[in-house]
Amino acid sequence: MIAIVDYGMGNLHSVSKAIERLGFEAEVTSDPQAILGADGVILPGVGAFGDAMEQLQETGLGETVKQYAASGKPLLGICLGMQLLFTSSEEHGRHKGLDLLPGEVVRFQGDYKVPHMGWNRLAFKGQSPLLAGLEEGHVYFVHSYHAKPAVASDLLAVTDYYQPVTAIVGRGNVFGMQFHPEKSGEVGMQLLGNFLNLCETKVLK
Repeated sequence: MIAIVDYGMGNLHSVSKAIERLGFEAEVTSDPQAILGADGVILPGVGAFGDAMEQLQETGLGETVKQYAASGKPLLGICLGMQLLFTSSEEHGRHKGLDLLPGEVVRFQGDYKVPHMGWNRLAFKGQSPLLAGLEEGHVYFVHSYHAKPAVASDLLAVTDYYQPVTAIVGRGNVFGMQFHPEKSGEVGMQLLGNFLNLCETKVLK
């Protein structure tokens, strides 16, 4: 079973339906025991970083997600959920994240349109079972802030938006995608499928 963490700020329905379309069982839940007992966990997110962290702290689900990550089972953050995996964010002030991956989340700066919105091509930067069998296709982005990993090997894929922009991250059993894979066509569904296969096989290398 795949647990989708419900802390009040996620695009839960579309993720759940995509998982079911790929032949896996999904449960939207805020129950810590259901989350800790899952084969894989997805941390979604739509909205502001600080608000999301406040919700995670108030519900205790932030500690549950950290505990789950420490178990070695696969964890995937999507969109804001990916950003929450990092140490901190500058969105509307300085906020601490879950600190599962070192790095910070910063706003796009430059004379170009923000938010970054549209279909952009992925460029793979590292080896990962998450990328197995995939070609560097296009996925759909909508975001005003982007993650800057502190460790180069955590960066699995970038896209280009006036600069290299973090698209996929991964370290051990912890993964993140800045875009919504369930809304990103064939490439997105292949990525989500690869994550679900990792949850089933537990082969992370």
